[in-house]
Parts: sequence; C-alpha cells; structure tokens
Amino acid sequence: MALLCPSDAVFDGERATLANWRLAPWSAWGFRHVRELIPTAGIARGPFTAVLGGTPDPGLTGLAFTGPDGVRRTVGSLIGESDTDGLVVLHKGRIAFEHYRDGVSPADEHIVFSVSKSITALLAGIAVGQGALDPDAPVARYVPEVAGGAYADATVRHVLDMSVAITFIEDYLDPDGDVARYRVAMGWNPAPSPVPTAGLNAFVAKLPRAEGPHGHTFHYVSPNSDLLGWILERATGARFAPYMSEVLWKPLGAEADGSVAVDRLGAPRTAGGICVTLRDLARVGEMVRREGEANGRQIVPAAWIADLRHNGDPAAWARGAMTGLFPNGRYRSKWYASGNAAGAFCGIGIHGQWLYIDPRAEVVIAKVSCQPLPVDDPLDKVLVAGFEAIAAAF
Repeated sequence: MALLCPSDAVFDGERATLANWRLAPWSAWGFRHVRELIPTAGIARGPFTAVLGGTPDPGLTGLAFTGPDGVRRTVGSLIGESDTDGLVVLHKGRIAFEHYRDGVSPADEHIVFSVSKSITALLAGIAVGQGALDPDAPVARYVPEVAGGAYADATVRHVLDMSVAITFIEDYLDPDGDVARYRVAMGWNPAPSPVPTAGLNAFVAKLPRAEGPHGHTFHYVSPNSDLLGWILERATGARFAPYMSEVLWKPLGAEADGSVAVDRLGAPRTAGGICVTLRDLARVGEMVRREGEANGRQIVPAAWIADLRHNGDPAAWARGAMTGLFPNGRYRSKWYASGNAAGAFCGIGIHGQWLYIDPRAEVVIAKVSCQPLPVDDPLDKVLVAGFEAIAAAF
C-alpha cells in the first residue's frame, strides 16, 4: 500500500531528519522536501511554460497485465504495490493519465535519484554540441585532480557508459560499506565525527583502480556520474545548476524551478540529487522522445539522442550485473536500452523513480515513488511489464 505522510513528517514521535529521510515511513515526506534537509542549488525555470494538453483517462488504472511472476495485476494495483507518489503518461506529448497519491500535489518537487544521471548526460550532450566537451577525451584533461585514482587513465566515454575499472561496491544497505562513506562525503548522512569531511569531489577523485581495462564491463558506480557533473563544470566554465537552467530547463518550458543537492563545498550531486516536479520530468522524457527537440528548438543534439538510443556495448552489458532486468539490454550515456521489440529506453532511480520512453508507441511514462527498498529487482521487472502494457494500450 502507498504510504501516507502527515505534513509535519513525524512518525512514532520521531521527525524526519538527515539520519532517516531515506527510510520508510519518513521517506514519503523526505523525498518531496529535500531542500529542507540538505543544501541545494536552484535550477530556475524560464518565463514560459510548455503546456501539456490532453484529457487524462482514469480508466487506465483498470488496464490488466500479467507480470513475469505470473501474477495478474492492473495498473491501479501496481501503483499501490510500488508506493507510487505520482505517475504521468504522455502520448504524443499530451497527458493520457495522471495520478498522485493522497497528500501529493503536481506542484511538489520530488527527488528523482539516479534519473539525475540520465538528465546530467543530456547536459553532456548539449556541451558536446557546443564544442565544450569531447566525450573521447581523457577525464584528466578536465579534472587533473583524478591523478593517482581509478579515473587517471579513463575517458569521459568510460564515465558516461559506466565502464570504468574501479573498486567500488554499490551496496545501499551496507552501513559500513563504500556507499555509506560516500553518503557522508556528499552530506547525505550525518558525519560520524565533528571533523568536516573533504567533500564529494575529493572522495570521487581518489577512488581506487580495479584490475582490467576500462571499457570492458558495465559496472554501475554512482560516483562516475558525480564526476560527470564536475567534468561538465570544468568543460563549460559554469556551475551545474545555472548551466542546466540556461541550456535545458528554460528552453524546455519547465513549469517549476528544480534543484540539485550540493555538498558542504557546493559540489553538485549529479548522480542522484536532482529534484523536479513530475510533469517537468515527463517534459524531459518527451523532449528525448522527440530526438532532443521541444518548443520548436533543438535542445539536445539529435545525434546525441540517436547515439544513446542505438549504441552502447552489449558485450560490456552482458558482463555486468543487471542483465536480469534487461537480458538483451545496453547502457549508453547514462540511459538503459531495454532491448525489447519497441526499442524502449529509460532512466531509473532507486526507490522507484522511472523515466520510460517507448518510441514506437510515442509514449513517455514518468514515475516518482517512495518504495521502502532502494533496489527491488522483482518489483522492477513487474514495473517494466506494466510500462510495456501501458505503451501497448496506445
């Protein structure tokens, strides 16, 4: 069942804090109030809003499908099962379905976790189109501070495609592991002592090299995408938030400001800290579906969108650890290619954040959630089946 959350975010006498905001039940409030818990930088919208027309059809909740587990479900039951805060379906750029759980508003800014990676890579594509960034260049050209670490001999393309040979275990539930230390560096967990941490960039720059060549294996490591934000700032000479505002958010016609979490030194959490409204997330998806165009303007180069849709190394993917979700998949520039017959591709974030695009059906699905588990592989497979059923309905 979807979680209900009072406005003051107090459960059993305990208030939502930096220590518990990613844990249920506090996450139902925390995911929509990141600015009250963590330092952020604002991403300003422009003077106009691109209207999303259409007449939402509530009947879509009754659409039935069979999941890979053999269980018959409806879209409505899946919404509850996956702790959905909001779900928007666009068909040909118009709202075909829109749902929010009780207490959630279309105006609420919601963290999208690792869908931030996919958005950040769109900015990388813009920077490439501007001539500011070379995806085949060494990381060290832009960030020489990586000398001595895993990225010292890696390229920007390796970073984009999660194929860096790096020693880092992405285990969100290990209280003493790499991710726990990473979250202290970024300011997402309380520091274990009053001594200030060195910050996110210093943590990322010195992560150790693993054996083997870069480019060989898909290895999902979130620090790669924080490094991408750092690379972008160096390549463009602009801070991440104002750059995103000028080259993406304003031309997109976003209806609300967004934000990105920053550490105590101002480094942007581009791997997982972008917060936007659900409709604006859907606008991003629609722009990508339209090959980078929105409002009569080419925002992201069409060649960059075509590349992320159709390229990526299937052999590197097959050597990685996510083939259970997309057996015939690929990964390119922070986007997942599903490998299904429709050529669907998507951005995925922990705790149930999705931006799913089916180009054949001309459908975009944006979903924000507060699933209790960071990663729930069986539920992810059911969600993909549900998204395929929604797309097939059009």
